[in-house]
Amino acid sequence: MVAAVIVTAVTYCAEMALSASNDIQRVAAAAASPGWELDVVDGKIVATRDSGVDGMPFTVIARKGGRGLKVAKYQPGDDITVEGEDIGEISGNPRDMGRALRTLLEEA
Repeated sequence: MVAAVIVTAVTYCAEMALSASNDIQRVAAAAASPGWELDVVDGKIVATRDSGVDGMPFTVIARKGGRGLKVAKYQPGDDITVEGEDIGEISGNPRDMGRALRTLLEEA
């Protein structure tokens, strides 16, 4: 009986670890917005939009922070390895977070 409980707990923990990256993918899918290209890179959601200058897009990055994701905006030519202009923080379930991110993208 104890062995079954331990195996169940280990299986549950493994599923939770896998769902973390899956949740980021779900947030990105729910945030799909015309004009923005979304990718998941190193556990961050990176959204880019054409600025009219080749190779220098507008960029919005949502990375883990606080209870959910912190969202920052970068102007064309900005260094995205440093902190950008904070435009919000989103939290909740993946679908709600995706909708909130889509709203931030549309306002950016």
